[in-house]
Amino acid sequence: MLLAIFDYIFSKLIFIYIRSTGKIGLGKKVLFKRMPLIRIVKSGKIEIGDGTTINSLNRGYHINMFGKCKLYADKPNAEVIIGKNTRIHGTCVHAFNSIKIGNNCLIAANTHIIDGNGHHLSFDAPENRINTFDDGNPIVIEDNVWIAAGCYILGGTTIGNGSIITAGSVVKGVIPAKCIYGGNPAKLVKQY
Repeated sequence: MLLAIFDYIFSKLIFIYIRSTGKIGLGKKVLFKRMPLIRIVKSGKIEIGDGTTINSLNRGYHINMFGKCKLYADKPNAEVIIGKNTRIHGTCVHAFNSIKIGNNCLIAANTHIIDGNGHHLSFDAPENRINTFDDGNPIVIEDNVWIAAGCYILGGTTIGNGSIITAGSVVKGVIPAKCIYGGNPAKLVKQY
């Protein structure tokens, strides 16, 4: 009981601190369970909708989280937009370009949503690869999507309304609405 009270108070303090920085657009009743890692470069932006939970607290979660949530808008004009009533647990959301996550989504721990490779391929000068930075390809996760634990959602992906991505999947491309995709690479399991 005492831990629950401490967690509640700590969550309120995190919300107040993040709102006071003025760097993130926060809706009403956004819940932070422990402090996420946040990075916003220059004109980048992060917006989080009403009632969304960003959970970096391992205690009480049904699987082990390997790390805190990361919310990165990592280039000028990069954006991370998270809708209403979405729950994100121990996940990296890293935008070089644009990542949009809809309303009522469930994103389980140890998932990576990253719209770029980090570096250009640079096959003409691979020794210089370390000095390059990828521009990223937008990711859109529509409303009511459930992404199970340990997934990778790569740049250029759109996941349709109501779809489910099974645990451990690697997703790139267009996933239709109301279907289950899984595997590496993710393939259609069932469509409703």
